[in-house]
Amino acid sequence: MQPLIRSNDPVELSFAQSLLADAGILAILLDQHTSALEGSIGAIPRRLCVADADFAAARALLRDAGLPVVP
Repeated sequence: MQPLIRSNDPVELSFAQSLLADAGILAILLDQHTSALEGSIGAIPRRLCVADADFAAARALLRDAGLPVVP
């Protein structure tokens, strides 16, 4: 698994997950419970991850949609 996006913005993460699901790419959101426990002050961003085999296609898809992807 490789992270595509690190963000505290639930709208951005939801949009990214929707784009990936429409393309048939499984994405997993990590750190959502930890982020909620720390009070949502932004100290721990959530990570949206995909399988290694899907990383290049997922990264290109999100970048084309104007989302900030991990370099």
